[in-house]
Amino acid sequence: MTGKNLTILLLAVLALFIGSNALFIIKETERGVLLRFGEVVNPDVVPGLHVKIPFVNNVRKFDARVLTVDALPERFLTLEKKALVVDSYAKWKVADVAKYYTATGGDESRATGLLAQRINDGLRNQVADRTLQEVVSGERDQLMTQLLDNLNARARTELGVEVVDVRVKKIDLPPSVSDAVFRRMNAEREKEARELRSQGRELAEGIRAAADREVTVIKAEAYRDSESIRGEGDASAASIYAEAYNADREFYDFTRSLRAYREAFSNKGDILLIEPDGEFFQYFKRAGEEG
Repeated sequence: MTGKNLTILLLAVLALFIGSNALFIIKETERGVLLRFGEVVNPDVVPGLHVKIPFVNNVRKFDARVLTVDALPERFLTLEKKALVVDSYAKWKVADVAKYYTATGGDESRATGLLAQRINDGLRNQVADRTLQEVVSGERDQLMTQLLDNLNARARTELGVEVVDVRVKKIDLPPSVSDAVFRRMNAEREKEARELRSQGRELAEGIRAAADREVTVIKAEAYRDSESIRGEGDASAASIYAEAYNADREFYDFTRSLRAYREAFSNKGDILLIEPDGEFFQYFKRAGEEG
């Protein structure tokens, strides 16, 4: 290879190297800032293919998607000085590329740490203005809205990021407090259970007494009605017996004697002591005389 060809080859390699360093691409999922000797000359490079001056310009690229910062659980005090352990997270994205680069140096982990610190500060202020009931359920949505507004105002100005959403994952009592609260809640529930049982027993006694009284009344009325019906039946039977007796007294006496004989001699092992001349055997004697 001659010297001329070698020179051409070296120039071609140098041109290729310079050309490759002069071109850069910003993706749709990225935000970029163009620097010239460390100074920002283009604070927000749009997505696409761009040209820069090698060794003079430098490009820093950042993730433009919505990112998550998971803050560590922190201990906060409510308005009535009750301790809570709050676990939260936030969604954020780069809003002002130049401010973001200036404040964080383009380091995502540093931005996450600074944002997490501001989230905890905002939560501490919001929780301190509310009672335990309001933090847990009463004004939880309002707390999140106010925290998001206040946090966005600071994050845009200081970090160049936009906080999309802030949410509380979990609110717990500290272990030292939760045991005492659990014991107090358990005692209250036991007291309420005893009151309900006492009311239930009182109600049951009332229902049982009313039922017993009603049973007594029903039995008395049934006994009265049965005695009345029995009396009417006895009277009707006596009247029928009287009519039958008056219709044919001799036949009535005869049938009664037969019934008495049947009942008296139904059991062969019984012994009956009766005078032979008594009225019990009058029909036997009459049958003997007639025979």
